Amino acid sequence: MATAVPVERDAVAEAFPGPVRETELPGAVLRRTGGGPDVLAAGVGPALAAASTATALTAAALDGRPYGLVVSAGIAGGFAPHAPLGSLVVADEITAADLGAETADGFLPVTDLGFGTVTHRPPETLVRAAATASGARTGTVLTVSTVTGTAARADALRARHPRALAEAMEGFGVAEAAAAHCVPVLEVRAVSNPVGPRDRAAWRIGDALAALTAGFGKLAPVLESWNRHDHR
Repeated sequence: MATAVPVERDAVAEAFPGPVRETELPGAVLRRTGGGPDVLAAGVGPALAAASTATALTAAALDGRPYGLVVSAGIAGGFAPHAPLGSLVVADEITAADLGAETADGFLPVTDLGFGTVTHRPPETLVRAAATASGARTGTVLTVSTVTGTAARADALRARHPRALAEAMEGFGVAEAAAAHCVPVLEVRAVSNPVGPRDRAAWRIGDALAALTAGFGKLAPVLESWNRHDHR
């Protein structure tokens, strides 16, 4: 089973040592790791992540080597105290938090407007196996186009999504591309900062990337052995 991993940086590739071969795709570079997953730096934001992932999925399908799993991986803001700095989160729901409309009565997701979707759910068996192997927390990971920078918005997001553990900017875009290709998706995030007032001094990006690398080292056997046809 081939796995594509759209990522923000190289933490995942570091967890799978070996020779790396780069393949140029339109608007993206795919890194094929020796014995591990293919790694794609998908870019920032849901739109670019969706476009890059769709490009990689389409190229693989046309080459006769379709992927069996897509993993969105990177760092994220964590909702305190549920997801502290340096912790690992595996999404059991990948939700677009700001895809909808503002009304006089508050925010309405596109599903309440009668179209679209706002949530993708990774396979339960894979989520459980990944969380057990890595020691990660499981819950909703929100996708936003604008990073939260105030306590008021953090509280509003948590009120609308009480199971939310983290917010990031790419997961839903990756999940949309995977769904279009009928490929399962998983999202893994390491917490680099708290969701709330923007405080660069409180960010721990290095620690989060180290946690993500260590987590993927533990996840490798799960990703390599998982077969969606055995877990319907």
